[in-house]
Amino acid sequence: MAIRLEKGQRINLEKSNGSKLTDFCVGCNWGAIVSGGFLGLGKSVHDVDLDLSCVMIDANGNIVDHIYSPLYKREFLARYGMPSGKVDSNDRALHHSGDDLKGDQSGDDGLDNEIITVDLNRVSPNVNQIFFFLNNCGREDFSQIPYASIRMYEGTPTRVKEVFASYDVAAEPQYRGMTALIMGKLYRRNGEWKFSAIGDAYPDVNLCETIKRIVTNYAK
Repeated sequence: MAIRLEKGQRINLEKSNGSKLTDFCVGCNWGAIVSGGFLGLGKSVHDVDLDLSCVMIDANGNIVDHIYSPLYKREFLARYGMPSGKVDSNDRALHHSGDDLKGDQSGDDGLDNEIITVDLNRVSPNVNQIFFFLNNCGREDFSQIPYASIRMYEGTPTRVKEVFASYDVAAEPQYRGMTALIMGKLYRRNGEWKFSAIGDAYPDVNLCETIKRIVTNYAK
């Protein structure tokens, strides 16, 4: 049975058969906002653009690598001293499936809109923590977005084999006004990888603010 993550919960990456979870997906699923209409007639669909990203931190709390959408403009990122976006980590241990700009348009299809695949056996030795976070590029907040959720599972971006852990952020009152979510982090401890569910939401305007927040408040 999949672990239902709670804020602040720490888990070992160990499956029910005792083996370690080392090769998996971190995926985010969400729907477009549908309003109006009667019996499906005259309804309007409002696209929702969430971005799933991650930053890799060394033992000194410094960013050594990142994955976020290449669609972010270089001029915008440069204002915050951030490099261009990319879908692969330098060590090729993590890969992003690509930027989904709309969300599910016709209800939940059971697949995640954006996925970061992880192979812990290939992560560079200088990476000590990997933070996963979400940013909303639109005007709505997390309290308005249908069935937004994040999960860790074995499989591929198009096939879910077994869900290991999940974290729901769907339309919850505490997320009103919040447009960024620091989901959690993978971290090394005594030579093994573990996961900590952070679950802190903020009204950050963009992902650069969220990255700065991670480095300042969470990475030390």
